Amino acid sequence: MPYQPGGNLPGEYASKLGHLDVVKSELMDKLIQSFESQTLPKPNTAPKWESITTGEPLSTIYSVDGSYVPIPFEDWPYVKLGCVKVALVKIDKNELSKFDTSTPHPMKLRDLLSESVLRHVNLFPLRHVSITGTNTYHAVRRIVFDGMKNHEKLGDTVLQTLKWLAYEKWDTKKPFLPNFGCPHCEKEVATIPYDCETGNCPQCSGELYLTDWLGFHQRMAPDNAPEEVAIDYMNVYELLLLFTKIRLMWEDNPENLSKCLFVKDGPLQLTSQFAKLVPRIRKFLEYSRYARFPVYLVGQEKRGRFYEHLELIGNDAPDGSLFVLYDRYIKEEIQQRPNTGFPYGEFTNYGAKILVKFNHNDKMVISIPTGEYKRDPKISDLIGLERILATLPEILSRRFQGGLLPVELAHGIASLSNYPSARLIKDFTNTSKISSAGS
Repeated sequence: MPYQPGGNLPGEYASKLGHLDVVKSELMDKLIQSFESQTLPKPNTAPKWESITTGEPLSTIYSVDGSYVPIPFEDWPYVKLGCVKVALVKIDKNELSKFDTSTPHPMKLRDLLSESVLRHVNLFPLRHVSITGTNTYHAVRRIVFDGMKNHEKLGDTVLQTLKWLAYEKWDTKKPFLPNFGCPHCEKEVATIPYDCETGNCPQCSGELYLTDWLGFHQRMAPDNAPEEVAIDYMNVYELLLLFTKIRLMWEDNPENLSKCLFVKDGPLQLTSQFAKLVPRIRKFLEYSRYARFPVYLVGQEKRGRFYEHLELIGNDAPDGSLFVLYDRYIKEEIQQRPNTGFPYGEFTNYGAKILVKFNHNDKMVISIPTGEYKRDPKISDLIGLERILATLPEILSRRFQGGLLPVELAHGIASLSNYPSARLIKDFTNTSKISSAGS
């Protein structure tokens, strides 16, 4: 590990001759001679590919994506901020059919999206920066709560969606909010009354936000917050923004759900403390299914172990087929671990994993809800599978292999690059104020 540059001296550079010891090593030479290339390995368990059957395509697509970029300051005291951006895009499939999906005209896309995009931006103090009158820990708690309560166009609608999920307000049972760790006294006794946004800890009387129930504070120290806090916020906000549209349709006219496909970039999954939302999401999806207003929801994974496994086995699969993954196969063939422990995704996933091959070029990993958790899901368990698979070929992008144009558009709006985005945001901030606060 090299020494880093300081205020007066340069950093340490790697040796230009360090490779000599490697190429002269007898052990290295023997190992290289013993290595041999292999053909691509085949899974020990044969994939269960089944033919795709489709139904009526869906006409309106909502797609959500988010982006996070760290903003470090190179000078002492090495302040660090984190910027999050989330975008929800609405697309009418009939309008989309007018576009060239390989080279869409940017001005036409601008006109299409001008009235159908919801954006959200938030900024987090992560290191050596504070807000007057409070420390980083409580500042981030407030930023998370205010970010969900104050949307430029939606007002507090996103926070209302969190309440709707947390208190299961689609039903009339009015369940209590389970106890959680108080951000003040750390006792596992905190709760908030039904349908409330704030409350007080019964142990220490400290003020509580509904967002504290999710557990953002559990990752933070008093004066610093890791990048994961901002990334967690992005993931949760993506979910809540998408479910805001679902909730508003459900409350206004649930029959409209039968026309819409909701697309999330990434798996239908929440991990660590945020997984407490998963059982409530499953309950609603199960409830809506049996109320005959099913929600057509799909997540697409563009990288990771499942994507790599599809690349490995996809060429041998017949065109127009799908493979619904099950617990044992996931553990042994994809995660490469023993078939022991808890079932895959039992506490974290609200969608089953499916490998889909439309043709040689268009293969993808998707997740579709089953409502209640299914360890070994079947095609009949997947909510809206036939209608979803009828819609996906009609919204394929020709710019990326296996790409979906709504996801591509949402990503284009939400994405933040390290350069120039991070640099411009840094210049936009009041660096002198931040620096003086850090000192």
